[in-house]
Amino acid sequence: MMLQSDIEQAAEWVMNARRILFITGAGISADSGLPTYRGIGGLYEDKQTEHGIPIEVALSGDMMSTRPDITWKYLRQIEQSCRGAAFNQAHQVIADIEQLKPESWVLTQNIDGFHRSAGSKNVIEIHGQVGELVCTRCLQRQAVEDYSHIEGLPVCERCYNILRPNVVLFGEMLPEQAVMDLHREMVGGFDLVFSIGTTSVFPYISQPVYEARKWGAKVIEINPGITEVSPFVNVRLQMRAAHAMRQIGQAMGLSPKNTH
Repeated sequence: MMLQSDIEQAAEWVMNARRILFITGAGISADSGLPTYRGIGGLYEDKQTEHGIPIEVALSGDMMSTRPDITWKYLRQIEQSCRGAAFNQAHQVIADIEQLKPESWVLTQNIDGFHRSAGSKNVIEIHGQVGELVCTRCLQRQAVEDYSHIEGLPVCERCYNILRPNVVLFGEMLPEQAVMDLHREMVGGFDLVFSIGTTSVFPYISQPVYEARKWGAKVIEINPGITEVSPFVNVRLQMRAAHAMRQIGQAMGLSPKNTH
C-alpha cells in the first residue's frame, strides 16, 4: 500500500536536487489513452498481424527496406489508434519541474512527442519521434500533424524516394545524436533519477539507475509492477504515472494545470 510519506520523501528529494533525470516508457503515455502493441488490451494482443507475422517483424528495419508497404500499413494502424491523444499530468509535472530545475533532463523511449508538447525542452527521444518523416535516401525531414493524409507509400518531394517515420524500428541502431546527448549528460551525473512507466529491459534505460549509486543519487521508481530495476531503487511508488506525479507535484506546492 502506498504511504503518503513516500510521496513527501520524493517531493523533498526533487526540491533538494539540482539535476534530475526522468526516464520514461510506455506507462506514462498509457495514462493518455495510448494503447500498447501487446499486453492486455494491446493492439496485437496474443495474435499475429493480418499478414500472419508478429508486429515486431512488420515494424522492423528489414521489413521497411524490403516491403515498406507492409510496415506503413501497420504504422498507419497504430498512429490512427493514437490520434487525438495528448500529454497528461505526469508529462506536465515533469515539465514544471524542469522550469524549477533547468538542468534536468528527460530520457524517453516514447515516440509520441508528449514531453515536448507539455513544455519539456531537455528531452532525449532515444527511439525517435513519430511526428517527423524522413526520406530514406536524401534524409530530408518534414513535420506532420498525423498520418491521415498518407495513402499508400509517401514519397519525398525532393528526390521521390520513400518517406518513413523518424523512429527506431525493431532491429535498428539508436540515433547517434540521442546516444551522444545521453552520454554527455550521464558524464555530468544526476542528483535524482526517476524511472517511470518502463520495464527497463534495455541496457541504455536501466544504466542510469545503476549509475546512480556512483553519483550519490537517489532513485524513485513509478510503476504498478516489478521491473528489472526495482531491487535497486530507494523508493517504489506502485502507482500509475499520472496519479503519482500529480501527488508529487501537489506535495511540492506546484499549481495543477488543466491538460488536454
